[in-house]
Amino acid sequence: MQEPFDVQIGPVNYSVFPEGNQTYTIFKDGKEYMQIQKDTSSIWLKMDYKTELPIFEEDEEVNAVGQAIENYVPEEDEEEEL
Repeated sequence: MQEPFDVQIGPVNYSVFPEGNQTYTIFKDGKEYMQIQKDTSSIWLKMDYKTELPIFEEDEEVNAVGQAIENYVPEEDEEEEL
């Protein structure tokens, strides 16, 4: 499984913890913030904490974090290529 990593969106730093099955737990400012799951190639869904079911509302922040996750390149891979 993929190791946790950080993504930066503007001035905000998010810590991303992969949970498997395209699901990620996101921390913001050192606190658990949300859980997201990939729905389609460009849509990400926030998960309800109580039911663990997806919330089918478009959320720009969720999609931005999801896009940052997709664009993330692990630092280890960069070091191995050098």
